Amino acid sequence: MSASRDAILAAVRRARRAAAPLPPHEGPWTEAPDRARAFEAALEASGGRCLRAEGGAGLETALEALPAFAAARRIYSALPGLRRANVQPAALGDPRDLEGLDLALLPGSFGVAESGAVWVDAPGLAERAALWLAEHVVLVVPAEALVDHLHAAYARLRFPGPGFGCFVAGPSKTADIEQALVVGAQGPRGLTVVLLGPT
Repeated sequence: MSASRDAILAAVRRARRAAAPLPPHEGPWTEAPDRARAFEAALEASGGRCLRAEGGAGLETALEALPAFAAARRIYSALPGLRRANVQPAALGDPRDLEGLDLALLPGSFGVAESGAVWVDAPGLAERAALWLAEHVVLVVPAEALVDHLHAAYARLRFPGPGFGCFVAGPSKTADIEQALVVGAQGPRGLTVVLLGPT
């Protein structure tokens, strides 16, 4: 037994490659000539959907064209003025009140063109559980708030005190079991990002 172990470890040591230097942290990063188009492509590659709208009326029109919104019975909105919202943040006493939530409409601070990710920050969420308990999540992001890559995204993050924030990229997915991709196993089955304003 000991001889076998020694032989295996010796083979591993012989096969070890020389250490390679890490790439520099500074330098030219990928820049998208059209951030909105790059963001849309990356989001769709991760299983999400991107819509574009200009102004509040444009947002309602874009939402009406979304099948998940049209079919939703229970809608939570952290954005004011959505007529069909019938789950009010102020009325929630417990995150469990969100059980059976069909759709959550939430603000996103900014989006990342490289990955299709959206930064969702605590001040925009009266109840952060809505981000994971809804069947479908719609994030509304100012179109001018797109950045090229995660390096630029991290430079925008500010944490003045205790709080909450996360990057969201596409719907919930897992392939842990038999390497079969399951969408919505641990969170929302659908994610739509609405880029609001001229792009």
